Amino acid sequence: QNHYQAIIAADSFRQIEQLTSIFEEIDSELKFEPLNISLRFGFIDHENKIVCYTDHQLFERYHKYKSGQKYSKSKALTLNELKSLQTGDYVTHIDYGVGRFVGLDKIEVNGNQQETLRLIYRDDDILYVSIYSLHKISKYSGKEGAPASLSKLGSPEWENKKKRVRKKVKDIAKDLIALYAKRKTAPGFAFSQDNYIQAELESSFIFEDTPDQATATTDVKNDMQIAHPMDRLICGDVGFGKTEIAIRAAFKTVLDGKQVAILVPTTILAMQHYRTFNERLQNFPVTIKYINRFKSSKEIKLTLQDTKQGKVDMLIGTHRIVNKDVEFKDLGLLVIDEEQKFGVSVKEKLKKFRVNVDVLTLTATPIPRTLHFSLMGARDLSIIATPPPNRQPVTTEIHTFSETMIRDAISFEIRRGGQVFFVHNRVKDIEQVANIIIKLVPDAKIVIAHGQMEGKKLENAMMKFIEGFADILISTNIIESGLDIPNANTIIINHAHMFGLSDLHQMRGRVGRSNKKAFCYLLSSPAIGLTSEARKRLKTLEEFSHLGDGFKVAMRDLDIRGAGNLLGAEQSGFINDLGFDTYHKILDEAVQELKETEFKALFQKDLVDVEELFSADCVIDTDFELLIPNEYITNISERLSVYNELDNLQKEEDLVEFIKSVEDRFGILPLTVQDLVKIVRLRWDAEKLGFEKLIIKNETLKAFLISSENEQYYNSPVFGSILKFVQQHHKICKIKEGQNRVIFIVNNIDSVDKAIGLLKEILKLKSLQMQ
Repeated sequence: QNHYQAIIAADSFRQIEQLTSIFEEIDSELKFEPLNISLRFGFIDHENKIVCYTDHQLFERYHKYKSGQKYSKSKALTLNELKSLQTGDYVTHIDYGVGRFVGLDKIEVNGNQQETLRLIYRDDDILYVSIYSLHKISKYSGKEGAPASLSKLGSPEWENKKKRVRKKVKDIAKDLIALYAKRKTAPGFAFSQDNYIQAELESSFIFEDTPDQATATTDVKNDMQIAHPMDRLICGDVGFGKTEIAIRAAFKTVLDGKQVAILVPTTILAMQHYRTFNERLQNFPVTIKYINRFKSSKEIKLTLQDTKQGKVDMLIGTHRIVNKDVEFKDLGLLVIDEEQKFGVSVKEKLKKFRVNVDVLTLTATPIPRTLHFSLMGARDLSIIATPPPNRQPVTTEIHTFSETMIRDAISFEIRRGGQVFFVHNRVKDIEQVANIIIKLVPDAKIVIAHGQMEGKKLENAMMKFIEGFADILISTNIIESGLDIPNANTIIINHAHMFGLSDLHQMRGRVGRSNKKAFCYLLSSPAIGLTSEARKRLKTLEEFSHLGDGFKVAMRDLDIRGAGNLLGAEQSGFINDLGFDTYHKILDEAVQELKETEFKALFQKDLVDVEELFSADCVIDTDFELLIPNEYITNISERLSVYNELDNLQKEEDLVEFIKSVEDRFGILPLTVQDLVKIVRLRWDAEKLGFEKLIIKNETLKAFLISSENEQYYNSPVFGSILKFVQQHHKICKIKEGQNRVIFIVNNIDSVDKAIGLLKEILKLKSLQMQ
């Protein structure tokens, strides 16, 4: 009214977009000037008639100070911890089978030095694998405890094993895709686009979205706006903001007049989620109710009646909500928290639910099977790998039971104003443990909680701790799922060796949820009395204590337990024969093949050009000097990890990034390493042309084309461009037919650059033909 200029400062473009949409819908006459910077406070300047607001003051959010960019540990290295090869490890070569890795060796080829991996096979046969074929090798992980049986070089047994598995796997994949196809074609409800109320809820989130969180939110909304039922798995580590995504999806559902069911594994989590959802949605007209065993049957009956009549928008509960007596007026979304915690019977009931309702599953450590289905594309997957800002990893230590250590850990936490979880998973002597702790820290206020307590008592004990009236919560593992108490930053787990890996990871996730340093102490029997599996579990947890390591914990769990239970018992044998990674590759190939043949119509959008599918892999064999000199990278395992990373790159931008990071760490690339990088580009071009093998020796290039049985390839523009090139340059090249193979031969190729130039020329002909 006084013609002041209104400015709103926000530190992200996304927030400015949301604010614009909110004002446009409320009153389009109201204009403001967006300012994309971070300000601590708003201000008013009467002289110049300027009023400046900040987004965090409007929404009562925290204001995050921008600190200088901290050094971030490269993702490749954390993955290397999983993949790192030690001398003596079993490996699987996709073409030759299971062997043992015994180290890096330099060999001479036509007077030039090359570095290779030496693998030992049955009867002490040796195979030298070129460092630019590393993508064909994976670490063998079969069933724990059972030694791998080495393959015999030159015998057909490995190929036969692969054929047998391929056939079996195809049948499994067929069922899987049929299920997926059914869902993709089932009628569902298409939710409307976001409106200003949705934008208001998202802007009022007190933290800033991490990039992964923003992507996952968009994925979920896009799925909901399509007229097919959603089935998305959100895999993010404990405390990485999965619940916020569920709240946004649930709110979107309610805005379209539909109901939401939120299924959680434990009574306490139902209560916790109820509090969280209520807190986030208190300023919006949403009715949220929860049912669990703390509620009287009268209260439950009333809630169920309201749900049936549509008076309840969101119903939160344990497996009780999949019972027959729970009816919804119009269910639009089912959110499942920690799917792996539910038994088979609940999952069967869920299948009926799922037919035409959108489903969102949240998990921190996915069960290998769930994870695998998602990696294969039988379910949609969003991964949240970026930790919230200012979050610190939880320091994890293994100890034997020691009263002094327990006393010191608890006293330290209480002294800095925090709270402590003490997990003891045996109800019968939990009171005795409590007495020991009272004796050790007499001033501390203690509460006990376990699943056999009467509902009201348990609820009171939990509320006392949640609201900060108690310093120590002594409980069984009922606290493992989803409890969010930012002030509790030390957890002590007694008899840690008795728990599974994902349980331990979940329990550790109860601490370190604020910006305070958190501690997790695993108490176990002396190492001598532990089984090798228990020892490995504890070690894994100690090793993977970085933020976002839940995914790796799940992968390592595959290693420790063996991946036999991935798709049921019959698969266990296959995985033992081939190793998990090779089995995974074959499974992926089977899925891809089915997508291209039987289910082509369904996956039309996902399929790349037919040309790109001709050759999945090209092996290169040359006599050029291609290696990382010892004086450039002296450490053998570091050298191997650089070879490995280079060989597994898929895109040009990743390659450029890789060169930058290597030069940053070790200096300018020597010529032999520059050629090594070029070989990767050469391989990509060779794969586009359908070459399965490329030999460049004695200045001659020999390219082995796809099997002559593949008619599709020989009728394609790709093969046409090779023929055209031969016609134009018949003096230096020719095509020869071998046994079931066509070989393309070119002379005078005496450098990697010449080879790359040659393939680029053929690719140019190909694109001209396709125009």
